Amino acid sequence: MRIVVTTEDKPWSDVSGNSERSQNDLWVGETVSSNFKGFGACFNELGWIALQKTSSEERDEMLRLLFSPEEMAFTYCRLPIGANDYSASWYSYNETDGDFDMSAFSIARDHEAVIPYIKAAKAIRGSELTLFASPWSPPTWMKFPQAYNHGHVIWEDRYLKAYADYFVRFVEAYEAEGISISAVHPQNEPDSDQKFPSCRWTGEQLRDFLRDYLAPAISSAGLTTELWLGTIERGDIRGDFNKFVLPTLADPEARAVIKGVGFQWAGKHSIRQAQMSAPDLELIQTENECGDGDNSWEYAHYVFNLVRHYLDHGASAYVYWNAVLEQGGVSTWGWKQNSMATVERDGTLQKQPEFHVMRHFAGFVRPGATVIRPKGRWAGNAIYFRNPDGKEVVVMNNPTPDAVRVTATCGGETATLDLPAYSFATLAE
Repeated sequence: MRIVVTTEDKPWSDVSGNSERSQNDLWVGETVSSNFKGFGACFNELGWIALQKTSSEERDEMLRLLFSPEEMAFTYCRLPIGANDYSASWYSYNETDGDFDMSAFSIARDHEAVIPYIKAAKAIRGSELTLFASPWSPPTWMKFPQAYNHGHVIWEDRYLKAYADYFVRFVEAYEAEGISISAVHPQNEPDSDQKFPSCRWTGEQLRDFLRDYLAPAISSAGLTTELWLGTIERGDIRGDFNKFVLPTLADPEARAVIKGVGFQWAGKHSIRQAQMSAPDLELIQTENECGDGDNSWEYAHYVFNLVRHYLDHGASAYVYWNAVLEQGGVSTWGWKQNSMATVERDGTLQKQPEFHVMRHFAGFVRPGATVIRPKGRWAGNAIYFRNPDGKEVVVMNNPTPDAVRVTATCGGETATLDLPAYSFATLAE
């Protein structure tokens, strides 16, 4: 059994266990989900721009750590359809007012950063890199008011048909670049009116657009791209599951056209209701909560709990947000955010605490794994996986200020190890 422990002062250290304790604190419990899609991140413009400010050697090494099958093997990743808050500036693929035929549609802007970023990852990960996409805002002329931030889609037939065609052309344009888009979600955070690109929808509008416009357009174009309801960012405390998810799930025709539901941020409080209401649909997490740019060890433990929560409630994928940013992590509109690594002012790449959290998961868990809820005294701070080859992995953390001794079973072996304060650990066959 391999045991890896990470603390703030001593990252990624192989350690030995022993068999001093006779009673286990952690062992395999019930299966939560099978066929785990994998871990990943989002291909944002500012991430690629940051990578250009370090040496080619450091850039290549970071990409290798993220995407190599022998390392973190990120395999399930996201990209924006047009601009998001981590684009260098705001744009869409067609800003020609009234162009309902989409004759001016173009992904030329994406050749500057997004496509090179994806192709650099594909050069390492190959065909196993799966991509899903969502817009943060439609073209501004399709909205009221006409702005990237704020507003809503103009709810008229010709606008909705044109917008569905916009999705089709996006998928086809990327396919022409040798990049397959596995799935699209109609809107990033449909209940958020933001300073950055955004667009508000009701749950009924999401249902109707998916059922009556996007599904027919995708089908007519002969595309195999999946449709997902997402990305849902609200929880169940205010009844937002009922507002934004239930309208689609309760409509047989709408439910039939979607493959699954994607959640992020406070959407984590709705995923359990979705799991109960639609056990036949796939559920994924679509965006890691980004912190405030401090990249603290404390927040890394919060991210660990996010991963554990989503996977324990049936999510079949977990997507980090910005893998790499410049030091400070400042967005286009001024929000500082965390990242797995930062390019410092002197051009060096610095791994941040959340890199180590994600490495403890993604460095061992492979696509196709089964997610298993643990049992035992330490079950609330751990999660099990069984990889496609049958070998088990358990990832755990110690979020307390004291060292603890934990006995855990992994595969056919049991080990007792001392977890340092505020540490992460992975046991793998």
